[in-house]
Amino acid sequence: MSTPDGKRPEAAYTSSDIQVLEGMEAVRRRPGMYIGSTDQRGLHHLIKEIVDNSVDEFMAGFCTKIRVTIHSDGKVDVLDDGRGIPVDKHKQTGMSGVETVLTTLHAGGKFGGKAYTVSGGLHGVGASVVNALSTWLRAEIYRYGNVYVQEFKRGHKTTDLKNSPLPPEEREKRGTLISFYPDPEIFKEIQYDFKVLAQKFKEYAYLNKGLEITFVSDWISDLFEKKEIVYHYEGGISQFVTDLNENRIALHKDPIYMDKVAEGGTIVEVAMQYNDSYSESVYSFANCINTIDGGTHLTGFRAALTRVINDYARKQKLMKESDANLAGEDVREGLSAVISVKLPEPQFEGQTKTKLGNAEVRNQVETVVAENLLIYLEDHPQDSKRIIDKCLTAQRAREAARKARELVIRKNAMDGGTLPGKLADCSDKNPERCELYLVEGDSAGGTAKMGRDRAFQAILPLRGKILNVEKAREDKMLAHEEIRALTIAIGAGLGEDFDLEKLRYHRIIIMTDADVDGSHIRTLLLTFFFRNMHPLITNGNLYIALPPLYKIWSGKKERYVYVEQEKEKAVKEFVGVKNLSIQRYKGLGEMSAEQLWETTMNPEKRTLLQVTQRDLAESDQIFSLLMGDVVGPRREFIERHALTVTNLDV
Repeated sequence: MSTPDGKRPEAAYTSSDIQVLEGMEAVRRRPGMYIGSTDQRGLHHLIKEIVDNSVDEFMAGFCTKIRVTIHSDGKVDVLDDGRGIPVDKHKQTGMSGVETVLTTLHAGGKFGGKAYTVSGGLHGVGASVVNALSTWLRAEIYRYGNVYVQEFKRGHKTTDLKNSPLPPEEREKRGTLISFYPDPEIFKEIQYDFKVLAQKFKEYAYLNKGLEITFVSDWISDLFEKKEIVYHYEGGISQFVTDLNENRIALHKDPIYMDKVAEGGTIVEVAMQYNDSYSESVYSFANCINTIDGGTHLTGFRAALTRVINDYARKQKLMKESDANLAGEDVREGLSAVISVKLPEPQFEGQTKTKLGNAEVRNQVETVVAENLLIYLEDHPQDSKRIIDKCLTAQRAREAARKARELVIRKNAMDGGTLPGKLADCSDKNPERCELYLVEGDSAGGTAKMGRDRAFQAILPLRGKILNVEKAREDKMLAHEEIRALTIAIGAGLGEDFDLEKLRYHRIIIMTDADVDGSHIRTLLLTFFFRNMHPLITNGNLYIALPPLYKIWSGKKERYVYVEQEKEKAVKEFVGVKNLSIQRYKGLGEMSAEQLWETTMNPEKRTLLQVTQRDLAESDQIFSLLMGDVVGPRREFIERHALTVTNLDV
């Protein structure tokens, strides 16, 4: 590979491309300001910062492969085949480009616009922050047929930059290898999670078609096992959308794909495909950063989608003149889409960079999507009719759901705004101190009502299994008595109207039996919350109660066991004791009110599992797989995981 002037690519990337903005004195004192936190997320962020630099090299056109390795001792290696960090002397700092990048905050090749047209990294902050928060960091750079090596400790160099020639067979080798040990003084627990990291690298590979990312793990722990995985998608975001719809029935064979450099140099890339589900799965990215709070690119996409589908439907007389226009939610029902923009100067709102703020991007995306979507609809009339029919059906269902919502509100108003009759509310009216237990069945509900602390614990018994909302539209969902009672009790609305400020309880706790039926009810509730009250999950308000599986006792000595694997260990504690009794709890109703309080509801002794979300797209796929209409993939999933089930009581 060579540049237009015939030079080797690394020769055109020199230390003059690096601009220094300020020092990095506060990094070790306040690491959270730079990496978000010093827990596992912050630890993962170190890896992400280095990988971001390699991805930027790919986006600049000079890198094809990235290899990330986590060793058994906690050391991390990130190797790419890009141009390699510049090694010549930087005029402003008097240091080499390598030392400048790794020891100076806000120093990098992403400011001047020459080295990188677009980038996802934190403008040079990343590498120096990783260095500052590592007990040891080593940089190996392959340029000009040589290998350049320099080592650092907690942000300061311990060796000068040294170079030696590569063997003749490796003289063309280019790239950068960064190796580092996170500092245990900063990170109290060095514990990696393979699944979280792997999902991020998979995302990178989707968003950069052709990029190959290999993830190797020698780290062994409860969350991590030795493995190697390669992510490489020549289909890019089209493959992303195809995979999102893997467990759904698509309305047209291939995703609608568009890729164009808009005015101003912004690269707009969109892939979209309709399916037979009732949920919307649209994900937006800016410079490979997942903008989970959307932004101007998402706004532009939605505006174009609504306008073009309405215009096309009317032009083809698929809608009556008297019909109201399709709303945005109508044209997005059953839509899976990925919007990816890459722009020279992204402006993100907030410290976490989760919302794109560039005003010009809205029109850029809207123009590209409108032009390309209209061409697709005109060229594929049969697919277009299926899409419009889906949207019109969604419109009718939305109107029915609106009437159902109004009926619920009107009925509630006629009842004087009263809560469901079977709800045993708490006396405290401060939502921050209150919690709502969703309990399986009237029997367990009665026990929970007797065992609770009435001051702050409310109980809502649920009769039987609630509706599977993955297979039902909102109007049918609102007609379901248990869901209606649940919605009124929580008090914060549904879907796009859900408002955390109106939440009546800051802890919503699912408490079901420790058997197959209880697990199914819990899954149905989780599906409902994920699809209709998603902020409960992202805000950390949703929990699962962990009731005991066994009571082991002899005389006055007793022990409760919550996990199957702990049973044998607990039994050994009673060695030498005769008349040992073991009771297997098959339902919450088998416990007395005192036992239920002591084991499952007492804040000082209970175990609550907080429901969190690692990755939105992955969670979306799992709910579609387990709760959707397509049987084949679900059967394969069950067959594949059947032997790993540790707590099955039929």
